[in-house]
Amino acid sequence: MSPDLEISAGRRTVRVSRPDKVLFPDDGITKADLAEYYRTVARRMLPHLRGRPLMLERHPDGIDGQSFMQKDVPDYFPDWIHRAELPKEDGTVTYALCDDTATLLFLTDQACITPHRFLSRADRPDHPDRLVLDLDPPDDDFAPVREAALQLRELLDELRLPSVAMTTGSRGLHVIVPLDRRSPFDDVRAFARDLADLLAVRHRDTLTTAARKQARGDRLYLDVQRNAYAQTAVAPYAVRARPGAPVAAPLTWPEVEDPGISARSFTVTSVIDRLDHDPWQDALRRGRAITAAGRRLTALREGADARKTR
Repeated sequence: MSPDLEISAGRRTVRVSRPDKVLFPDDGITKADLAEYYRTVARRMLPHLRGRPLMLERHPDGIDGQSFMQKDVPDYFPDWIHRAELPKEDGTVTYALCDDTATLLFLTDQACITPHRFLSRADRPDHPDRLVLDLDPPDDDFAPVREAALQLRELLDELRLPSVAMTTGSRGLHVIVPLDRRSPFDDVRAFARDLADLLAVRHRDTLTTAARKQARGDRLYLDVQRNAYAQTAVAPYAVRARPGAPVAAPLTWPEVEDPGISARSFTVTSVIDRLDHDPWQDALRRGRAITAAGRRLTALREGADARKTR
């Protein structure tokens, strides 16, 4: 067994146990490799994690072994890891917050391959600053995802809402809208549902909001379910537990149009070349209100209903 690996992260030194443990058997990627990846991307990733409760996707025996999702922070986590105790239906949950590189490395030592983040921050957990639509295709063909993302962006432009796109590292794309945290989750989810409904009406042959797979046919599913309290979405730059170690990668809108890009185009190796440039730049810096956008959306929906009755 190899000795523990010690990595300096700011004022702390994080110990990675069993650094030679292979987490991705087909690729030979070890826990040490994963820790080095997260250390390298921390400067881009941490702004999307700080202050947000996390759900940890842990694979102690690698991606081919048993895995589990963890919300509650175990007692053995060090005191310097920030926490947030938040209510649930029958009590509370104490979530980990990843506010620095040392925490990101400690989570890697715990075989957390993929951190999933709240769409809100711990100080106002019921008021999101992100709205996410998950474009979920019926199969691995990425062309319908690309087309749906561009159609969604066009609708968001009509509503005067900025948006960014991110590969999920799995099959689809997330389209993300920055919010100002004034509206609670119930209002945001209702807005997201109305948004998806209108887009599905406009493109009824290719898009659907049907939650049941049997009702979707070969149409792409516009999933708004993540827009709720205590729901999570994969974090930007997070590694997915799939062969090849694909990464959830932020994209520019011209890249979304590129037929050479798919949900798993970027990996722990290739995404490193993108770190010198932030594809999103300042697009998420200023959150927007959904109130004015909601009025515009209502007018568009009423117009669509009027055309259907003619």
